[in-house]
Amino acid sequence: MKKAHNSLFDIDTMIELQKKIIPDLHEILVERYNILRLIHYYQPIGRRQLSSILDIGERVIRGEVSLLRDQGLIEINADGMKITKIGENTLEGLNFFIHRFKGLRDVEEEVAKKLKIKKVIVVPGMIQDEEIALKEVGKTAANYLKNMIQGKMIIGITGGGTMAALAEEMTKEQGKSYDVVVVPARGGLGKDVDKQSNTIAAKIANKLGGTYKLFYMPDNIDKNLLPTLSGDPMIKEVVEYIEKIQMLIFGIGRADKMAMRRGLNPMEVQGLIENGAVSEAFGYYFNKNGETVREVSTIGMSLDKFKKLEHIIGVAVGADKAEALVSISNLNPSLVMVVDENLANQILK
Repeated sequence: MKKAHNSLFDIDTMIELQKKIIPDLHEILVERYNILRLIHYYQPIGRRQLSSILDIGERVIRGEVSLLRDQGLIEINADGMKITKIGENTLEGLNFFIHRFKGLRDVEEEVAKKLKIKKVIVVPGMIQDEEIALKEVGKTAANYLKNMIQGKMIIGITGGGTMAALAEEMTKEQGKSYDVVVVPARGGLGKDVDKQSNTIAAKIANKLGGTYKLFYMPDNIDKNLLPTLSGDPMIKEVVEYIEKIQMLIFGIGRADKMAMRRGLNPMEVQGLIENGAVSEAFGYYFNKNGETVREVSTIGMSLDKFKKLEHIIGVAVGADKAEALVSISNLNPSLVMVVDENLANQILK
């Protein structure tokens, strides 16, 4: 332990020395890191498009990409720029360094302390590009999820864009399988199949080499249908798995946006806001103190179950979700949050 501590201390000391001796190093390093990240996600991409996204002059971009090409990090063809294998490995290595370089470890500790939760993982921000933020936060959450799997586990998954990004960015490890069962924690919501909890659960299970159960039920149904549906053998089997969930990974949504997505009329949405609802998760609307304002009528994970879980991972992207994240953090101190840098900084404000 002492050796690891000294190693970390040396890295931090080196970074501080670099900042003092080469004050413009931070700006140059982050700029080239961002260029490499963008090429990775948008490849093949042209210089003009890259210049437009980063709001940097095309002349400057030309010089930067030439340097990256000369280092073997990218290749430039007629259809645009692409990252090489060396570039991908370099990007992976830079992730840790940039995280320390930007002081995000301190930010993580401050946010976790403020929210009074177990852990916060902050993914370095870049430009105001939600698509890339979703991909990178999803990838980080997926890696953390794999590291937290212990033996045979039942993992619960919710739907939504953040969870869809997690499933997409999760890598399948050759020759390695996890003995897990992945189940949707709630029913389906919306018409976008890729963001349905069933689709996401199946994709994550396949990448983990585990099995999955599908939940053939919408997330908001008529209360009168609940008793009949609960008795269906297929639904009953999945509900039994949901009650045995050992790890939950879920996306956090703003109450107003999720209410509209669920098809609530304007007056109902306004009513939620007037009653103080700021967040939504797995079918519940909460106020800033984590108190339930409204529950969607459905079969799935209960709030009591959520509060008792020891392994629970929340994922959120965007500074506009700060209030929602603070709200959810009141529910379970065992919560681990994976967020982007903009959201983390907004919470500290």
